[in-house]
Amino acid sequence: MNRLKNKIALITGAATGIGLATAKRFIEEGAIIILSDRNEKDGVSAAKKLGERASFIPLDVTREADWSATMTEILSRHGQLDILVNNAGILGTQNHQSIEDTDIKEWRRIHSINTEGVFLGCQSAVRAMKAKGGNIVNISSIAAMVGTANLVAYGASKAAVRQLTKSVAMHCTANNYGIRCNSVHPDPVKTDMGDALMSMQGGDIKTGWENIPKRIPLGTAAEAIDIANCILFLASEESRHMTGSELVVDGGLTAI
Repeated sequence: MNRLKNKIALITGAATGIGLATAKRFIEEGAIIILSDRNEKDGVSAAKKLGERASFIPLDVTREADWSATMTEILSRHGQLDILVNNAGILGTQNHQSIEDTDIKEWRRIHSINTEGVFLGCQSAVRAMKAKGGNIVNISSIAAMVGTANLVAYGASKAAVRQLTKSVAMHCTANNYGIRCNSVHPDPVKTDMGDALMSMQGGDIKTGWENIPKRIPLGTAAEAIDIANCILFLASEESRHMTGSELVVDGGLTAI
């Protein structure tokens, strides 16, 4: 119950899905949570439901000014930031992202959130944490590791997160900041984004999820709590000898 006792943690994209599940697990382990999201209505509601150890700050991860304001607010309230979970991300808005079909606006939109948003988060967190140390967990995807013929922009953005994580980790070790940085790589997860993926791949969400176990060696699709538990591990001292590492949570899919 005390794996994150009194740790101050900021989670982006925390109004729903993996971010919200992670916020719940962190609170169960004693953390003080700042949820952030562009979805202010659901974010405020989620923070209220989580209780007095949770609060909400609206944050557009693509805006440097928002990151600056968020960090200023957190340091003013709490005096430090111990954990950042860069979870905010999008799959895309087009039905297909092949190299022939993806237009430059779609490419830039996906990268602005999935890549630049994580870059700005890491940059802000390192500046805030370097005096006392801390922990950054970036949410990537197995799409960073395998070819994604119909998700070219998404896959490239998550591959960038994978590499960025390692570079941030090495920068922090080289400067003795006491900051660890690791990435998590899920397979499709039963969230709103997972539903969007299922609709892109076959049109029918229910059928898409029914077919997923046939592709996964463990025979079941991931749920948000499965990813949240792995994020918790990386955010805790149980993973104290890990930095620049990637934790693959895919039911064995990439082992095939």
